[in-house]
Amino acid sequence: MADDATPLLSRRDGAVLTLTLNRPQALNSFDGALHEALIGALKAAAGDAGVRCVVITGAGRGFCAGQDLSDPAIAPDLTPGAAPKDIGKLIEERYKPLALAIHHFPVPVIAAVNGVAAGAGANLALNCDIVLAAKSASFIQAFSKIGLIPDCGGSWLLPRLVGRANAMALALLGEKCSAEEAQRIGLIWRCVADDALATETQALAARLAALPAKALAETRRAFDNADRMGLDGALSLEADVQRRLGMSHDYLEGVSAFFAKRAPVFKDR
Repeated sequence: MADDATPLLSRRDGAVLTLTLNRPQALNSFDGALHEALIGALKAAAGDAGVRCVVITGAGRGFCAGQDLSDPAIAPDLTPGAAPKDIGKLIEERYKPLALAIHHFPVPVIAAVNGVAAGAGANLALNCDIVLAAKSASFIQAFSKIGLIPDCGGSWLLPRLVGRANAMALALLGEKCSAEEAQRIGLIWRCVADDALATETQALAARLAALPAKALAETRRAFDNADRMGLDGALSLEADVQRRLGMSHDYLEGVSAFFAKRAPVFKDR
């Protein structure tokens, strides 16, 4: 049973680390304690060579409802004449480090979206390398409804995932996007039956954990950099990365295993 006093639950199964956002009474919305716990756990996992895949999910009926608007860091003082809160400071100190930590993580990160993912919670999931969602889950870019723009990387992620037309509609209208629709438009990778989410996630995590971690991380970096370069630049980047990966243990192990017709055992990270 989830410990309601602990904002983040951590479970290690071999090389797979599962981090569960644990504020179910608030649909796992972010407050300072949850931010601190998640960033701390990611930092520790990044330095642990035994972790080869990370799963982020939520406790209870929601994945993450975004920022807790009752958090003193963001809750406006409604007293007439009161000074407004600096929400930019919140983004710089909490959401920017969180998004970058996931985006540059040394091993794959999976989001297992078990319920509503709204606002920064939706974009937390979209920052992950692969998103699996239960059929009952939904994604909501709720920012326009409170006079804000998509954050936690949403302004960068959305157009790249679904194109400008879909991104603008999701962001401006703030309407609920079902998991099935999210898969159809390319917002997420796959929608699965609710009762299959945990099993599918663990199978995917185990599969990724067995693959060469450096190559997976470099694949992410190559895709991201391709947005800023033409074909010539992408080909040069591929040559540079392949040069480095070709000198690694995992490349030699992969080729050796191929010729020996055995399963490879990758070790680099």
